[in-house]
Amino acid sequence: MSVLLLAALAVILAWPVPVLLGRARWVRRAPAAAMVLWQSVALAGGLSLIGFPLLWGLAPFGDTVLDAAPAFITALADGSWIPRLEQDPWLPTRIAAATLALALFAHLVLTLAVTAVKTVANRRRHRQMVELLAAPPSERSRLAERTAGTPTRVLPHDVPLAYCLPGLTGSLTVLSRGLLEQLSAGEVAAVVTHERAHLRQRHDLLRLAFEAWHRAVAWLPTTSTAQGAVAGLTEMMADDSALAAHGRDDLIRAIVLTGEAGTLPPGRGEAPPTANIQGDGAVPLTLRLYRLLSPSAPLPAAARLAVVLAALCLAAFPLWLLLWP
Repeated sequence: MSVLLLAALAVILAWPVPVLLGRARWVRRAPAAAMVLWQSVALAGGLSLIGFPLLWGLAPFGDTVLDAAPAFITALADGSWIPRLEQDPWLPTRIAAATLALALFAHLVLTLAVTAVKTVANRRRHRQMVELLAAPPSERSRLAERTAGTPTRVLPHDVPLAYCLPGLTGSLTVLSRGLLEQLSAGEVAAVVTHERAHLRQRHDLLRLAFEAWHRAVAWLPTTSTAQGAVAGLTEMMADDSALAAHGRDDLIRAIVLTGEAGTLPPGRGEAPPTANIQGDGAVPLTLRLYRLLSPSAPLPAAARLAVVLAALCLAAFPLWLLLWP
């Protein structure tokens, strides 16, 4: 029964749930709760995808994964699985299924590690380029740095531009000369607060996880849907942080003038750009502006709490199926 439930859960979380969640309108009213739900869908989907062949393959060796895994390894090592063929002719297929599940798990972990290492290296190179090209500090850039709470660099570009570079030992906020010259002080402050929210809430880690998930199982179309949805939610969360401290008009004008749909760099090592630098597909500018120009009431606290509790239950369910007989 547990195997069937895990298989059904893997199918449901691989296609209909991401599609429906990606189209849901309530997420604009509660982006933080929606982010928790997306993480839960990804985690539960991954556990189910790995868990159902693993649980089916280990069934002859124990009642739970924790009990069966050591027995499975021992049987393979000493050849004791061969006499079991008389009782279970499906045993070679079961062993292949369990091995496939373990290989998929290793593939996911390795993809995450490789993606993280490449991202850190690319951001380091990008930061070195920024340091080389940055203009001398001015009074407005120092003001922006005080607002951001992180080191700030100004690029000698006339196009309004702002983004952040997360780092292991320190983050950097990057602005352009055109941004400081063409935007008012309030608009610059709103943009900088938006970038600060990206850094403070570690949106780069959220995007990194979903980028790795997409790369690991690129054959699954809904991983692209999840990646784009998470990118959009990070922008909504950063916009909400900016609105909490600055006027809505300042933020809207800043978005229009910069023409940006997202602010996290791709980290591929190219020279600092003069336009939107989203690496995972731009978050539609119209979506952000529509949300700001026609604001909806936030989702009630009880509804947000219900979403978070549902997400926690969803993430725990495949673990329960795997660890309890």
